[in-house]
Amino acid sequence: MTPTQPAPPAPAPAPAADAPQDTAADEDLCASVDRPHPRPHGRDLYSISEVAAHTGLSVHTLRWYERIGLMPHVGRSPTGQRRYTNRDLEWLAFVGKLRLTGMAVADMVRYADLVRQGDHTYPERRALLVATREDVLRRIAELNSTLSVLDFKIDLYTTEEHRS
Repeated sequence: MTPTQPAPPAPAPAPAADAPQDTAADEDLCASVDRPHPRPHGRDLYSISEVAAHTGLSVHTLRWYERIGLMPHVGRSPTGQRRYTNRDLEWLAFVGKLRLTGMAVADMVRYADLVRQGDHTYPERRALLVATREDVLRRIAELNSTLSVLDFKIDLYTTEEHRS
C-alpha cells in the first residue's frame, strides 16, 4: 500500500456471544483495543476511577468528554454513579487514536454526534476520517523528511569522530 492509497477497511470486532446487539455505533468502535478488557461482557461495569486507571485519562477528562458530547451516554448506578462498560472502553480507545492523529476536539465531537445520528451519516463520517488520514500522511512525510536530515547529520558527525 502506498501513502496515497486508502487503507483497507478494518474488520469490525466480533461481539461476544453474550453481548447485546445494539446500535450502528458498534461499527465505529476501535477494531483493535490496545489493552484487553479488565472484565468479560456481562460483568463489565466500571467506576470512573477504574476507567481512569485503565485508560490513563483523568477523571476530570472523562467527565469533560461526557459534558462536551464526545462520550456517548454513560450509564448510572441507582445512586447516580457513572458505570462504564467494555463498549465505553472501546470508544475511549478509538477517541485516543483520533487524538493521536491530531484531530481537533470539535471534529471528534462532530464525529461522535454523527455516530449517534445513525447509519445515514456514514458519508460525513468517512469524509472526516479521510481528511484526518490525509493530515496524518502529510505529517508522516514531514517527519520522514526531518528524520532524513537528522540521519544525515548523525552520519556526518560519526564520520568526523572517526577522522580525529
